Amino acid sequence: MAYLTDIEIAQQTKLEPITKIVDKLGLDDKYVEQYGKYKAKVDYNLLKERTNKDGKLVLVTAITPTPAGEGKTTTTIGLSDGLAKIGKNVVVALREPSLGPVFGVKGGAAGGGYAQVVPMEDINLHFTGDFHAIGAANNLLAAMLDNHIYQGNALNIDPRRITWRRCVDMNDRQLRFVTDGLGGRVNGVPREDGYDITIASEIMAVFCLASSITDLKERLSRIVVAYTYDEKPVTAGQLNAVGAMTALLKDALKPNLVQTLEGTPAFVHGGPFANIAHGCNSVIATRMAMRLGDYAITEAGFGADLGAEKFLDIKCRYAGLTPSAVVMVATVRALKMHGGLQKTQLGTEDLVALEKGIPNLLRHVSNITNVYKLPCVVAVNRFPTDTDAEINLVIEKCKALGVNVVLSTVWADGGNGGVELAKEVVRLCEQPNDFSFSYPLDVSIQEKIRLVVQRVYGGKDVNFTPAALKQIATLESLGYGNIPVCMAKTQYSFSDDPAKLGAPEDFVVTVRSVKVSAGAGFIVALTGDIMTMPGLPKVPAAEKIDVDEDGKISGLF
Repeated sequence: MAYLTDIEIAQQTKLEPITKIVDKLGLDDKYVEQYGKYKAKVDYNLLKERTNKDGKLVLVTAITPTPAGEGKTTTTIGLSDGLAKIGKNVVVALREPSLGPVFGVKGGAAGGGYAQVVPMEDINLHFTGDFHAIGAANNLLAAMLDNHIYQGNALNIDPRRITWRRCVDMNDRQLRFVTDGLGGRVNGVPREDGYDITIASEIMAVFCLASSITDLKERLSRIVVAYTYDEKPVTAGQLNAVGAMTALLKDALKPNLVQTLEGTPAFVHGGPFANIAHGCNSVIATRMAMRLGDYAITEAGFGADLGAEKFLDIKCRYAGLTPSAVVMVATVRALKMHGGLQKTQLGTEDLVALEKGIPNLLRHVSNITNVYKLPCVVAVNRFPTDTDAEINLVIEKCKALGVNVVLSTVWADGGNGGVELAKEVVRLCEQPNDFSFSYPLDVSIQEKIRLVVQRVYGGKDVNFTPAALKQIATLESLGYGNIPVCMAKTQYSFSDDPAKLGAPEDFVVTVRSVKVSAGAGFIVALTGDIMTMPGLPKVPAAEKIDVDEDGKISGLF
């Protein structure tokens, strides 16, 4: 049987004009700025002027990713359409895709099958230009920093201690380390430099955590870009860059409104990676979804040890959000990979491999229910090759933790395939919860990192390199000790070693360096071989993308 590709499904669906989605939300035209027929931006002033009670917040997260796939975004969208099917007023809040993975390995991030946000081509490519605005603000700051040094260096900046890098929204390993300012005195001050991918820029984190224009400006002003010869931090505020950066970001800060294939309203806004940043869509978009819907469904990147941990410990802490329920997405196929099978071996029943892999799911579920104290349901994306015995084994193991398992077929059936999941989510949202963080803020940076490793990852301890210990001591002496930590870690394992699948134990995580993202308001701890500028694979997804003479795109997924 030949299946339609995601892009073919999206292109064959008749979309509602965005004005109809605006009407569905009951929005006044004064808040809406249209970007063509199917996209709009919504003014953040809505949050100040519309003061009704917020709806329930539901987080969709997942097990540790594998090449077999989990379908987190697809589940998020399908659950939202399922809630709409049972008569609930629901709004989705998702991240924007980065061009890096779109043209690299992962492809787009607009869902899949019959559970997508559309127009998927626009969302996966330039969309409304938000990422370009973020990149421009990042690079303006870099240009003003280097110009300050060139024009006399009144702030006494040490060029060897510049921490601010340029960025581009593309996987380009060639730009990880560069030397610039060459060609004589008129062309700048020669120094070592480098590029991050835009989603790893601190501007992206600031953009997604800001609650207003005023908060955005305050956060931008706190960004540390370098240190002086006498080791004092230099900020964007001291470079007088904040006003111009805000001017570049003011329209981007308005959340983007689109729709699902079934016409459910969806905000798609902001997109930091969860393995190198905090992995959540913007606070403003999430709050807008909660203000306009009785249920706001959002997701966080990669597995629950990354995206959900940062959503709960960083985003919810800063924004004052309390989730009502968590959906944990899993597939039997992925769990069998965690049990040691190769991707080519997943088509046949293997209860032994499944039993070996299930602890990965159970640790994630236990973290949500026991560490964060939130109600949880497991959503299993069912594949045709999954047997009843395999499904029953997952149900049995989760039941021992007091968590229900619901089968989801949203990829094939859209909202109809998410109705049972929607009913369980509604049930969970009515339960009281005692939401807690995994660590307090008033302990040392080392202790916060250790608590994440031990309580969330299941590790034994943390090894701090001498360089990391020195950086921590400096940051604490500068007054940055009482803010959250953001772990930069492989997404493929609970540990910092991507080869350790399942639910490894007795491992030690090595923190090789630590830096402050003072504007975002967190400490970044870099572990393993995590890089802030990915590279393209041997055969990039970009090689399969094309456009015909009518402007119709193919090969995008």
